[in-house]
Amino acid sequence: MSGNVRLLNDTLAAARSEGRAALIAYLPAGFPTVTGGIEAVKAALDGGADVVEVGLPHSDPVLDGPVIQTADDIALRGGVKIADVMRTVREAHEATGRPILVMTYWNPVDRYGVERFTAELAEAGGAGCILPDLPVQESALWREHAEKHGLATVFVVAPSSRDTRLAEITAAGSGFVYAASLMGVTGTRESVGAQAEDLVRRTRATTDTPVCVGLGVSNAAQAAEVARFADGVIVGSAFVKRMLDAPDEAAGLEGVRALAADLAKGVRGQA
Repeated sequence: MSGNVRLLNDTLAAARSEGRAALIAYLPAGFPTVTGGIEAVKAALDGGADVVEVGLPHSDPVLDGPVIQTADDIALRGGVKIADVMRTVREAHEATGRPILVMTYWNPVDRYGVERFTAELAEAGGAGCILPDLPVQESALWREHAEKHGLATVFVVAPSSRDTRLAEITAAGSGFVYAASLMGVTGTRESVGAQAEDLVRRTRATTDTPVCVGLGVSNAAQAAEVARFADGVIVGSAFVKRMLDAPDEAAGLEGVRALAADLAKGVRGQA
């Protein structure tokens, strides 16, 4: 069965044709429970997200700040497994028809088996995978299987990336390029800053693939700021925080839905 890279490409192209950036939400699988995590993904899409990244919880999430680390810890203590990640992708995609990616560190994929992981993600209706710690020069096996199964391979670029390195990364990736707006870990910030705009400009000079910006966006005003120069706005910690801070799951889901609606206005310039 083929994955949904084409759906992802079409979704990003549709946003561009509407003169706006796409809204991409991140939520970890298994948080607060497997079923609750599926409902959270659906709530983000119902609220106005175009795409969702489902995080595969990891015991050593080097890119993630304290908010996502806390959610990952809850999911891992709840016994979340890769099968639950695949279930999250499947049920969210079947319910909404939207593109769902998995964001994961490389070690769990390597241990699970690249062929098995890509085949199961495609069968679940997944659109692709974001692999923040997989070096491009070591990615040939992954890319071979991802392409075979119709999955996007999204790599992360950072402000520290030199132009030659950006060209190498963007030539190998597909779907979109994940531009980390600043150096450091995920989390909400007061300002996303000029570094992100410069990184998008330099990345676009190497590729026609959409460039989406993440790390730091938490409200509609910031989303609108990033949407001026990026093809997509990626929001993670702010969604997770809504779930963590809520008195119960129902309130958390409503918080996720409301935040998605607010951010959707931001990417449309209506904030």
